Amino acid sequence: MPRIDLNADVGESFGAYTIGEDEALLRHVTSANIACGFHGGDPSVMRRTVRLAVENGVAVGAHPGFPDLQGFGRRAMALSAQEVEDLVAYQVGALAAIAATEQTRLHHVKPHGALYNMAARDRVLADAVARAVATVDATLVLYGLSGSCLVDAGEAAGLRTAAEVFADRAYNSDGSLLSRGEPGAVIDDPQALVARALRLIEDGVVTAHGGERVALRSDTMCVHGDTPGAGDLAARLRNGLRTSGIRVLPFGRD
Repeated sequence: MPRIDLNADVGESFGAYTIGEDEALLRHVTSANIACGFHGGDPSVMRRTVRLAVENGVAVGAHPGFPDLQGFGRRAMALSAQEVEDLVAYQVGALAAIAATEQTRLHHVKPHGALYNMAARDRVLADAVARAVATVDATLVLYGLSGSCLVDAGEAAGLRTAAEVFADRAYNSDGSLLSRGEPGAVIDDPQALVARALRLIEDGVVTAHGGERVALRSDTMCVHGDTPGAGDLAARLRNGLRTSGIRVLPFGRD
């Protein structure tokens, strides 16, 4: 029977600012990527989100990003590999401590935004991310874009890796994500989203923005927390997977 881990980027609110639909999302996903205070989140939001994930039986993961609140971590930054390694270790360690206050442990790490996309194609940065994760806790799973440098770097560092695909994002022909500045980059039509998800899981392919078929390994599938109507999209996706006989579980768990 096919299976998939369904993950969501959550905990990105901070201070007086509310971002995303965390409570709705965490009723339907199996893994949570929780912002660690750099691109979004703050200590109190981190703790509340960890608690909410635990209450819903959702695996807790760190979502480290660039220190760029204004740009929501989606702007490229020219940092050295050592700086990237340090900022990832810092953020993963912070969320691990918060998780301990809620009597739980981290399950995985998934970089956010520009850091994720840069590490997907730059092996030096990917190695820096993987080193940070392995040094903090070598039992953690590293989530990375399917077919990317990040997955290769994680495997080289001795980490378990989960190849990630996206139900709500359009792809380029090389397997990278279409820039959010391009028309059609974000998919928010429920029927289209579920159809793409099923094809990715059952057939291992997605149709790129230009019409090409792209083969992708699918271990975990993301729904972004800041996509409009994210909670409803996640509910429809979970129901569509269930109806098609696909098991939805945290990666690596039975």
